[in-house]
Amino acid sequence: MIYFVATPIGNLKDISLRALEVLRSVDVIFCEDTRHSIKLLNAYDIKKPLKSCHKFNEREASRKIIDEAKEGRQIAVISDAGMPVISDPGNTVCSALKEEGIEYTVIPGANAFLSALVLSAFPADRFAFLGFLPDRQGECRAQLEKYKNLDMTLCIHCAPQDVDRTISSLYSVFGERRACAVREITKMHEEAVGFNLSGGLQGEKRGEYVLVVEGAKEVDNPLNSLTVEQHILSYMRGGMDKKQAVKQVAKDRGVPKSQIYMYAVNIGEENV
Repeated sequence: MIYFVATPIGNLKDISLRALEVLRSVDVIFCEDTRHSIKLLNAYDIKKPLKSCHKFNEREASRKIIDEAKEGRQIAVISDAGMPVISDPGNTVCSALKEEGIEYTVIPGANAFLSALVLSAFPADRFAFLGFLPDRQGECRAQLEKYKNLDMTLCIHCAPQDVDRTISSLYSVFGERRACAVREITKMHEEAVGFNLSGGLQGEKRGEYVLVVEGAKEVDNPLNSLTVEQHILSYMRGGMDKKQAVKQVAKDRGVPKSQIYMYAVNIGEENV
């Protein structure tokens, strides 16, 4: 049998008895980073061969997992933290196992974005998980456009160095919304900080983040569903100059003019 095993996302005590039982029973463990996983295994005195399965070698690792499974070996697949496959390696392995008709199962456990959703106190009856957004700003905004009209809570994984840029992209596409930045989940410095997209997240960015953003609401002004740039241009094409357009967009969205002006800087008459 092949087991996809969830591991702690911070606190090492957040591992299930069943997960420990499986890790002790298998013949080999495929993990994202052997140097990281050995710390967890050492904490529970588990001595097993470790082999790598990360995003750069996942196809090759899939073949090795299949070969070992056909030889009758018991195998565990883990990532550095949380559930394999969810923003982590493992999906390619699952697909390969399905194609080969090889049975596998899941040992559930810790999950960062679900924990963040609870900590945010945002509606959790319906939500969408977006994972990590693309690095390139244009690609990031294009992807966000697909979700801007969803009337459900959105959850996004984000590295600390990308937080400010991601929030800026969220605001440019979604307009003003409430959000919550959750970091260091299950660790000593765990926190969930609420903020508005227009104001960004204040303070130094440290630790891995989950950004939780409220879903789209029904709006009286259909222009509010546009990006900020498109909203400005719609008024300029209707005869307003840039200054007037910025003022009106700020009024429509209920935010300070300074928050809108930054998006108008690169808009010239040639765009109208």
